Amino acid sequence: MSIRQEYLGGLKSIAVEEVFDLIFYRPLAFLLVKGIYGTSITPNQLTLISMLLGFVGGILYFVGTPESFVAAGIFCILYNVLDCSDGQLARMKHSGTPIGRILDGFADYAVSTAVYVGILIGYAIPAPESAGLIMLTVAAAAGNTVTATFLDFYRNRYLDITLSRTSVLTKGQDEFASIYESLRSQQGHWLEKVLIWLYLKYSTVQRGLIRHKEKESRKTYAADPAIYARENRFLMHLWTYLGPTTQWTVLVICSFVNRIDIFLWWMGVIAPILAAVLFILQRMKDRQLRLQGEG
Repeated sequence: MSIRQEYLGGLKSIAVEEVFDLIFYRPLAFLLVKGIYGTSITPNQLTLISMLLGFVGGILYFVGTPESFVAAGIFCILYNVLDCSDGQLARMKHSGTPIGRILDGFADYAVSTAVYVGILIGYAIPAPESAGLIMLTVAAAAGNTVTATFLDFYRNRYLDITLSRTSVLTKGQDEFASIYESLRSQQGHWLEKVLIWLYLKYSTVQRGLIRHKEKESRKTYAADPAIYARENRFLMHLWTYLGPTTQWTVLVICSFVNRIDIFLWWMGVIAPILAAVLFILQRMKDRQLRLQGEG
């Protein structure tokens, strides 16, 4: 197997990958994984190391100096590279676990929270125009949650339909509910219990928000995955620009030039507007395909 084939084999699917992942973060992560492949380092250990690096980045934003922002940007790059490497290592070693998937998702939310809190305390509050920046930081954090939820749904729907697989959200919730019930009767395993409980609560809320779209998707598109892929490939590509790697890259660039306010405007105002526009376009495309299916 060539290096290129090995690299592509460690990716999810080109159609749902973010541009900055493909051209920067994942190639670096692949080199890291190749370097540690023969060691005993596990994907979960990489996840924990990446989370630690992300927390250091959040602390550096808390310091609140131009120099600390540059350092924070560097740690955000390191965090994102390792965040990509855990999944690649798991896929290459076929060693992924359900707890590992939850831990990876938990790390993303924990690091994002640490960074936004760091920006709030180290950048927004001390600023002369603090009231506006505080509101903008809160809006940016909310925008991060909203765009992540939309992207997760449409990315998973694209993969579910084009790969003709069971809905990952439904499968994951059923799988983890079974694991949780098994762990409840056992002593210890407190970390696994907490992580699975948090995941089940999150997935219940998410399924409640998108349940009607999930049913609509299965009914309308499941029989024509090739048509769905062809008609939605460009829209799916546009959705990826609202992904976490793009957000981290914008933050890194803004940190290097000491313009965190630009990042806050991007996440608090521009990204939610783009998400709303894409949502409208997606609804139009869904309606078009639904009418074609009914015809």
